[in-house]
Amino acid sequence: MSVQEQQRHYPSTQYLLPADQEEALRLNGQHRIITKTFEDRLFLAPLNLMSGDKVLESAAGSGIWAIDFSADHSSKGIDIDIECIDITAQQYPEISPPNIHFSVHSITSLPPQWTNTFSYAHQRLIVLAMNDALWRSAIKELFRVLKPGGWLELVEFETKRFHYGGVGPSSEKLCSVAEKLFTAKGIVQGVSDYLRPLLAEAGFVDIDCQTRDVPVGGRRSTAEGGNGYTGEQWGEGWMGVKVPVLKGGGYGVANTSEEFDALVQASVKEWNESKEVYTTFYTIAARKPASSPELCV
Repeated sequence: MSVQEQQRHYPSTQYLLPADQEEALRLNGQHRIITKTFEDRLFLAPLNLMSGDKVLESAAGSGIWAIDFSADHSSKGIDIDIECIDITAQQYPEISPPNIHFSVHSITSLPPQWTNTFSYAHQRLIVLAMNDALWRSAIKELFRVLKPGGWLELVEFETKRFHYGGVGPSSEKLCSVAEKLFTAKGIVQGVSDYLRPLLAEAGFVDIDCQTRDVPVGGRRSTAEGGNGYTGEQWGEGWMGVKVPVLKGGGYGVANTSEEFDALVQASVKEWNESKEVYTTFYTIAARKPASSPELCV
């Protein structure tokens, strides 16, 4: 493993992607893709926030969603406080608006004093860190910290094999590596079918799931006026899982850093030459009942 790979920051052995400034740049670009995918909307939950309301952003990363969300509401004369949490501060901005607060917390164990605090909680793209036990703890915590009547919105992408984009020999091999890695880490797949009953079990109501397919490779990227990823952009995400793959022994496909790099580069070429590759994003909105007993957690 190269010195550069060793220097990438992985906040836990469970989370498959790094949390560093290189990853923050990728996430910022992905933020624009996701926002455009959902018709230039930062949220789909039926919100009616008022000045003074508190918002939680879980898995905040670089904070780009919170900054855009705050600016959008401020332009309408609505001043809100946003609490951004992540399990590491590595990607947090050095300067941020005074109403946005960054702290280090795990979504599975939030401060006790936050019970019934937030009018809205937003969480995006943590599926590559979550097994069943972690998801259950996270959903219970999100229910607890929301105000009665408050909304939760989860944004995730599909991790099932047929969404990966195996359109040639190299990308098929890459898909097989990911499938073995996900199995080894207990990553929950089929998140939309999994999360909806879990939310209901936790006590949420008015659960609504919307999906959007996003092209990868052969069609234009968002940066070029399209609505998807270039093969190179999609490849950057795959490069993020290189260290966990190598630590797992390569899963019989990519045993060295050089082999993994070559596999991703060849896959990028296959994606760019295909018009059939896509990924699917979900946004799942759910409401905490206006009057309900708290779960024992």
